[in-house]
Amino acid sequence: MMMNGLRPFLSAVLFLLIAACLPLLGQEKPDEPTQLLNHLAGNWVLEGVLGGRHSTHDVTAEWILNHEYLRFHEVSHEKNKNGGLVYEAIVILSWDNKTNEYLCLWLDNTEGGGLSAPIARAKRNGRSIPIIFPPPNASLHTTFTYDDAADRWHLTIDDVKNGKPDRFGDLTLTRSHRALPPTGSRRPQ
Repeated sequence: MMMNGLRPFLSAVLFLLIAACLPLLGQEKPDEPTQLLNHLAGNWVLEGVLGGRHSTHDVTAEWILNHEYLRFHEVSHEKNKNGGLVYEAIVILSWDNKTNEYLCLWLDNTEGGGLSAPIARAKRNGRSIPIIFPPPNASLHTTFTYDDAADRWHLTIDDVKNGKPDRFGDLTLTRSHRALPPTGSRRPQ
């Protein structure tokens, strides 16, 4: 008698569980390389040594175009003699399932010509993304390494000549709660 009264209740609970799980069946499980990039999304302060000088930059990273690309916008706190930014970059990162590597387009205000250079590539290495820039920057190696426990990134930039790295940059990305203005809104006056 008790079992007959529970049957409609158990059927309803089972129906609700199935209905709740159905949307999850069609979702792909995010792969680890994309999950690593997820840790880079957000607002950051980049601080450390660049070219022998202490430097501080603000970085905002966000997924764009249907979560296919991670774009980050980096701006220096330092200003040039005209009041403009010493450094500004827009970087696009993605994961290519066909080649099993990260792809990187790095555009900055240092020399121009970023669109004429081939895409930089990085083979996944644990919690690191070691980006190697092709000619004309073949000797430039930029490595992002994520520290899960601290929720921060360590960034190194090496100029490699004759197989020997010369450290140009040693920086840390720590989370910030400040957001940057939209891309392109910080133009020199």
